[in-house]
Parts: sequence; structure tokens; C-alpha cells
Amino acid sequence: MNHPHLPPSLDLDWSAQKVVVAGAGVTGIAVAKALASRGASVHIVDRTLDSDSTAREELVSMGYRADDDEIGAVVEASLVVVSPGWRPDAPIVQTAVALQVPVFGELDLAWILQQQHSGVGPAWLALTGTNGKTTAVTMAESMLLADGRRALAVGNVGHSIVEAIDNENPYEVIALELSSFQLHRSTVMRPLASAILNIAADHLDWHGDMASYTADKARIFERTTRACIYRAEDPITRQLIEQADVEDGCRAIGTTLGVPALGELGVVDGVLLDRAFEDNRREHATELANISDLGDPPAHTVANALSAAALVRAFGAAPQSVADGLRAWRPQPHRMHVVATINGVSWVDDSKATNPHAAAAALASYSDVVWIAGGLAKGADFDELVKSAASRLRAVIVIGTDRDQIAAAVRRHAPDVPIIDADAVETSAVELMQGVIEVARKHAIEGSTVLLAPACASMDRFLDYHQRGQIFADLVLAMTP
Repeated sequence: MNHPHLPPSLDLDWSAQKVVVAGAGVTGIAVAKALASRGASVHIVDRTLDSDSTAREELVSMGYRADDDEIGAVVEASLVVVSPGWRPDAPIVQTAVALQVPVFGELDLAWILQQQHSGVGPAWLALTGTNGKTTAVTMAESMLLADGRRALAVGNVGHSIVEAIDNENPYEVIALELSSFQLHRSTVMRPLASAILNIAADHLDWHGDMASYTADKARIFERTTRACIYRAEDPITRQLIEQADVEDGCRAIGTTLGVPALGELGVVDGVLLDRAFEDNRREHATELANISDLGDPPAHTVANALSAAALVRAFGAAPQSVADGLRAWRPQPHRMHVVATINGVSWVDDSKATNPHAAAAALASYSDVVWIAGGLAKGADFDELVKSAASRLRAVIVIGTDRDQIAAAVRRHAPDVPIIDADAVETSAVELMQGVIEVARKHAIEGSTVLLAPACASMDRFLDYHQRGQIFADLVLAMTP
């Protein structure tokens, strides 16, 4: 989707705007509050805001128009702000484009609001990737806090960008976790530094194809002013750097799990080294941290730490703050979390592995796996995933709408591995997972890992990946003596 109807100026008079906010979740409510406080007329629309909705009554009592009449609202609007998950082909978006009503996302809106403060506001350190975003952005936040900065991780990690911009006690710097949905509508933000962690097939049902998904991820580099960070071993992120339209003077900074070249951050003998932001980088590398500061992390966690370190070093954080931040950092829930070890069997919650790329990293970490997989595939293909993990699989338990796609890939590439269909549409989420765990107990032996790394989204059988992982963890803990 092109963006031909954006206002030509950042000098919007909000008191003259009739704004439709599409979505009544965290982002939508934050946007509504910010614009209403600036005098805009705000109309919140969401399919959940029908005449019987308690949420609708609450919003109306707060002074907003609120209902589920998306199309009717757009007809009267001068601007539409959509929450991240709204697809480009959603009727409200298509109607706005047809009527030449500008369509914003929160990302550009937040940038415009900051510029209307005479540009005074936090520095933006932005990152995206198919996997590892929350890990890397919370690492960056921890490093910045260790550096004594007033900092916050925002965006897809849970905190609204707009709320951070409007905070009464201004932040010095924000670390933004940005999804492809958010970046799809990015046209004006100018981050100080930006990073792409990795690119692999995901959300193809939303974007249409891999090229469109990649192009939206690449938007993060556009207009970056100081440093664009990529994975040196990843040809896709390297190519995106070469094609990026950045500001004059912006540097390309690589990260590698090997020895860093000039202009890179890397690893030597378990030490994270900086040859990008050191003044004497041609002759010297600055020690940033030890891998052991993270315990015994898998390779992809080290790679995320390097990207986070590059972002904060671009901002000016001291080398010691990288080490201090990593030691203080704690992983987010449902990411390679060993819930319990029972009778020699490890039970691991990696419910956040919602695509094949993430599941591959999890499966590669164990040698004997009872794999729990399935859900909504989002257009993904599972052949390469199963092919790479085939020798590690003891059994595969499939659930969810697209479970047959995973089962078919297992039959093609691991024909001797048992496949158990444990899906149960008519049961509750807890009962479904209870059945899965009972099957897993029958197939696991001492030394096995029962791994919840579904490679799919969760919303067909669960509220979200948090609920999926939490139910799994609670039921496993209930088995412990």
C-alpha cells in the first residue's frame, strides 16, 4: 500500500481534526487520549464496541464517541489512526484511501507529536526482526538504565509509544520494538539508530508475500541518522542496509558471533567486543561484556545482545553499562524457559516461538525432543524446519487449525517419528493442554525435552501465546512432587 494521502506538513492543528481511532486496545486508547488532550474530536471504532459492550459505555462516559460503525465513522473523518494489527485490506483502511483520508499508524503519529514539542523529546533507538525483538529491546533498556539514563522499552513490547512521548517526566531515550505491522505505515520517523535482527518468513497472510514483508521490515532503516545495525552473517539484512535511504553520515554497523571486523561488534573467547564505536577502532577493540554475564545463553541470545549493545553504543552508552545491563537483564516469560525437570525429563516453555524461524532455534538447542507444535501458520512453510530438526525428534504432538501442515512436513522429512494429533476443538484451553501433556509424558524418556515451541500463532485455541505458555507451565508445575 502506498501512502499518498499523508499531510504535507507536521504542523497539524489537532483542534480542527476529526480523528477516527481504529482499535480499542492499548494502542488505540493511548492514541485517543493523546489526541483528545490536544483538542481533536475523537471517534473510537472497534468490532467489539457494539451496543451491548461495557467497554463502549466506559469510553462514552470518558467523552469519546465509540461504536462498531467503522465505515460510517470514516465518512466524517479528516484522519484515521489504525492500531498495528489492522490489515491494509481492512474495509476501514480501504474506505479511507478511497475517500483520500490520511491513514496513520501510532509510529508516525508519535513522531509528529514529538516534533510538535519543537522536536524536544527522547532519542529513538528502533529495532525489528522476525524473532528476538522483545529480548533485544529489553536488553537495550537494561543497558540504558545501567548507564544512568531515563529510558523505556516501548512499542510492540507493551508500552505505548505515544504515552512515552507524552510522559510528564520526559524520557531521555526510548528503545522501540517495532513489528512489520507498525513499520508498514512508517513514513516520517527518523530514529537515531535502527537495527534488523533477522528476517524469516512470517505474517505472510497479512503482507501477502515475502517480498512485501521484507520491504516493510526494511522501512526501519529509512531516515536513520546515526547508525543502521545488521547481522553480518545474514545476507538479507546486509542487502537491506545497502539499499537503505538513510541520512548523510549514517553508518552501517555489523554484528557477528565471530571475530569483529572494522565497524562491527563481535565475540572473541567469550567476550563481546566493539570495533565500531571505539575511537581507535582500527587498532583496538573495546571489551563490552562477557557471554557469562548472561549465564549460559544460546547463540541467538548472544546475537540479540550484540544488536542491543550496538544500539546503545550508538546513543553513547559507556562500555561498562553493556555488561552491567546484561547482568541485570532477565528474560521475558515463555521464551526457552525450563519450567521443571521431572524424572529426568525437561519441560520447556517456548510458547513465544510463533513461527518456524523461532521454533528452529529452540529445537536446535536440544538433542531428544518431544515437540508440541501447531496453531495458526500465518502462511508459513514447515519443510525446512522439520528437515533441520528431524534427527532430534522423538515424537511430534500437533494441535490447532493448521496442525495438518506440520504433520505433513514430518511425514515427508521424518517419516519414522510418531505424530500424535492431540487437538480437541470442543474442549477448553486448559483441557486441551492437559491432553497434550498426558501424551507427552507417554513418549518422553529420561534425557528427553518436552518442548512447547509451536511455530504458529495461538489465537485459534488460546487467547494469545502468553495464555498458551502459562497453561502449559501451570500444568507441568502441578506434576512436580
